Amino acid sequence: MPAAEKTPQDELIRVRRLLHRKPELSMLEFETARFVQSELSALPLDDLRTGIGKTGILGTLKGGRPGPVTLLRADMDALPIAELVESPYVSENAGVMHACGHDGHVAILLAAARTLCSRRAEVPGTLVFCFQPGEEGSAGNRLMIEDGALENPHVDRTFALHLFSGLDVGKIGVRDGAFFASADEFFLTIAGKGGHGAMPQLAVDPVVAASYFVTMLQTIVSREVAPKDPAVFTVGKFEAGTTFNVIPDKATLMGTVRCFDADVRASMPVRMERILKGLCDAMRVEYELKYHWSYPPTVNNKAMNDLVREVGRKTLGDENVVEHDIVMWAEDMSFMQEQRPGSYFIVGARGGESTSFPHHNARFDIDERALEVGYKMMVALGLRG
Repeated sequence: MPAAEKTPQDELIRVRRLLHRKPELSMLEFETARFVQSELSALPLDDLRTGIGKTGILGTLKGGRPGPVTLLRADMDALPIAELVESPYVSENAGVMHACGHDGHVAILLAAARTLCSRRAEVPGTLVFCFQPGEEGSAGNRLMIEDGALENPHVDRTFALHLFSGLDVGKIGVRDGAFFASADEFFLTIAGKGGHGAMPQLAVDPVVAASYFVTMLQTIVSREVAPKDPAVFTVGKFEAGTTFNVIPDKATLMGTVRCFDADVRASMPVRMERILKGLCDAMRVEYELKYHWSYPPTVNNKAMNDLVREVGRKTLGDENVVEHDIVMWAEDMSFMQEQRPGSYFIVGARGGESTSFPHHNARFDIDERALEVGYKMMVALGLRG
């Protein structure tokens, strides 16, 4: 079938699979950006800016009717995961995988941009198509803001979506207020005194002290934070020692902290320090804690959410627009939504067992029918004044 005759669904799948085969890590999305730039260059955009936030791209379309400046965003990066999905479009880049659906996000926004350009006369105001790098931990959204992504033209409102294997295909999920958690990281070294595993009395064991700390961390959530305020501590990396019968000199830990409430978030390193000081006194170890403030909570504006609900009910049907619970992942669209009213909603991508694996799993995949749902939503939001 010639390209000009392809249906949007055909094109959505083609682009998504092309990108899935060629995933690139955060801030290294050079081939992806070149592809996006090439696709956008063929459209009658009024402005095309590249290299925003290193590899980000902004395409501007002035509509034929008065209205606001609306930014529609898709993230482009993949993850350092070796893919285990057996498919014709499996990753060709060893150890790198689109395990979070960003390939689908790019395909959706490119198709929506193409349609909206063809319907320019119906577009209210101005549209900014934002293709963002570095969502997976590099704060690419913030980097794009620093490079002027919200100005020239001055953005009035933002919309973004995320394919989600935790929701059935055909549905979208919306939540007012905080939807996704903040995500901060800590890096901890606990230092003791190495020695023989058979003579612990001559050593100061950092492994035991660090193990106590891992369990004590959980008391912050269970005993110090109100049950109404969701929070998570996860130690994802714990390294110590070289062999079975040697007590090492130190243990190193890395972890993530997730919250929704700003005051709770600010209190976390203070609470950690208090526990560490007591632990070190009790167990004769020393510590060094580095705490990195990363992504704030993603907070949705109710008026923008109401537009998503209205558009979703009209486009997908009332039964396919659901009020969704909080999700503990984090999302750097939070930076734009701190500065502009915005809505971030989820698009169901679960169509059976093979598409129900969680995000960031080596077997993650989507039901590709979800691409058309996302495409329809982005087009409809672009046409909504």
